[in-house]
Amino acid sequence: MKFNPFEQKAKSLESCIMDWRKLNVKPYNKLECSPYTRVRCILMNGTEYESVWFGHQFHRHSDDNDLKRTIALIRRNEQQQQKLISSLKPLDENLLETTIGYEQLAVDLTAFLAQHVSDNNVKKALDFALLEDFDHLYRYANLLESDMRAKAEDYVGDYTEIMPARPTIAHHRHPYDTVKTHINNKNATAFDKCAVNIITAAEQQTMNYYMNLGGFYKNQKGREIYTEIAMVEEDHVTQYGSLIDPCASWFEMCLMHEYIECYLYYSMFCDESDENVKHIWEILLEQEIAHLHASAINLYKYEKKQWQEVIPNGDFPELISFKSNKEYIRKIIKNTVTNTGNREGYIDINKLPDNADFFKYQNKVNKNPQKVASHQVIVEHIKNFGEDYRFQDKTHPISSLQDRKQDNVDIGRVKNSK
Repeated sequence: MKFNPFEQKAKSLESCIMDWRKLNVKPYNKLECSPYTRVRCILMNGTEYESVWFGHQFHRHSDDNDLKRTIALIRRNEQQQQKLISSLKPLDENLLETTIGYEQLAVDLTAFLAQHVSDNNVKKALDFALLEDFDHLYRYANLLESDMRAKAEDYVGDYTEIMPARPTIAHHRHPYDTVKTHINNKNATAFDKCAVNIITAAEQQTMNYYMNLGGFYKNQKGREIYTEIAMVEEDHVTQYGSLIDPCASWFEMCLMHEYIECYLYYSMFCDESDENVKHIWEILLEQEIAHLHASAINLYKYEKKQWQEVIPNGDFPELISFKSNKEYIRKIIKNTVTNTGNREGYIDINKLPDNADFFKYQNKVNKNPQKVASHQVIVEHIKNFGEDYRFQDKTHPISSLQDRKQDNVDIGRVKNSK
């Protein structure tokens, strides 16, 4: 069914402001809700953070106080939305349990987007980082069982396998190899424009979560793996952010931000299985439609542009839905596990020149591979349990990653490794 937010009746901005009662909502039950309810909450939390961050940057780049007041009013409501969504997380869900949700989000959102985008350059970027987030899930799942005697399969359901992919130690690349070619908004599909913005916001939220909360982990090895993976998320945010068309004006970007929020809330509403959370997505969608209409007014007021010049057809593209992507992920692992970044593209590690920046950077940050935190987490688990933790349906597609009693630190990082 088509849905065009520009054709919906919009509330006033003032009517969107909520009192404290509305901000403190009933949390989901971590043991009873669908894993994808948790994932949707994480995604929308990150989406609201992105909107708030953008609003502050727009505010700081304008000398028109009337415009700043409108931006401030919208941003205040976005802040309230973010706080409301944060309160959906239950008190008994700890930092590491939430982390499993972050990585399941990264895996299944990335896989969904990769299978639906039209731009091959965007698809390659998604497939590339997909394997890395998939491996992060595996590392954190092993930490979860080591430290909490809990199994990540209880948090991801039967939707997402947990096993190694391109090892995390191989994810550390020179910054020069994280900058990619941006899309052109004038000829990109609506879905592709949404996709690059959505995945950037989602990865940015993950980066911020690990960067800010990793230091509160209860032991040193946990702190170290959060530090390491947070640095990989910096790579991902740079990669995905470079895909966004930088030529849009502030007003055009603002309209696109609000349109994407409407698109996401409508997607979450249609996909949600928890009735309490579903009602919240409906409320926040109504508020975002108000933000979108206000942004369209500003676009015309300050740049004399109609919204159709930025978003030619306001109808939402195919909605985002969360589902299992096991076979797709296995295919990408089988075909691209030895890839690494190479300036705007990607290349098999075995074809990379010996003097490439990747190897120079690896030699600086991973001087002693055996001491790297993401590897040590697996080593310790094997020592304590006799093998690593996995949750997989069948044999791993890469023979060198099938050994459950030894962690591979060479594949995707060292030439001619097996």
